[in-house]
Amino acid sequence: MKGRILLKALAKFVFGFLLVMILVFLPAGSFDYWNGWVFIGILFIPMFVIGIVLIIKNPELLEKRLNAKESGSEQKEVIFLSGIMFVAGFVTAGLNYRFRWLIMPDWTVILFSVIFLLSYLMYAEVLRENTYLSRTVEIQNNQRVIDTGLYGIVRHPMYSATILMFLSIPLMLGSFISFLIFLIYPFIIVKRIRNEETVLESGLEGYTDYKKKVKYRLVPFLW
Repeated sequence: MKGRILLKALAKFVFGFLLVMILVFLPAGSFDYWNGWVFIGILFIPMFVIGIVLIIKNPELLEKRLNAKESGSEQKEVIFLSGIMFVAGFVTAGLNYRFRWLIMPDWTVILFSVIFLLSYLMYAEVLRENTYLSRTVEIQNNQRVIDTGLYGIVRHPMYSATILMFLSIPLMLGSFISFLIFLIYPFIIVKRIRNEETVLESGLEGYTDYKKKVKYRLVPFLW
């Protein structure tokens, strides 16, 4: 089982790495785009480490995270919109570098690289706390409500982490124009959460009580 999951994980990792390389450096027209190298290193090195940890400690969770095929039409729309956003955002960042449209200072790259890494740590902590974290919206066998740790603060800490991560990406790449494209992501996540909570409320025992206990979805005192 571990061997099959490992091969699947490596295939997805290599495919994702090559895809991001193409989307970032081809529009930039140069491998001298140092922001791109910073982003790729910060994204894929922790991803590789987390994958190794999961294949050793929790291969079942890794397999769930590798499955991104949604069955619901609304969630398929979320995946489609996210894909369009990423492609448009990466290509715009590369073109921004090539044509020098609006270049951001180096300190912003450093600042948002740190924010990205901190958000990645938050994401890893969510994976540690919740072994039911499939990438698809579903109710799993023997699933129970997690209400401790970050789940005691907001109901969807994984999405909180990914919003911080994804909004940091275009600023790491040095493109404010690309950042405007990535601002679509929070709205996509709100759409996903509304549908996900409907599924969880109807199929996961105790989720309605959990909503009463933890009132905020993404940001404490806001939403």
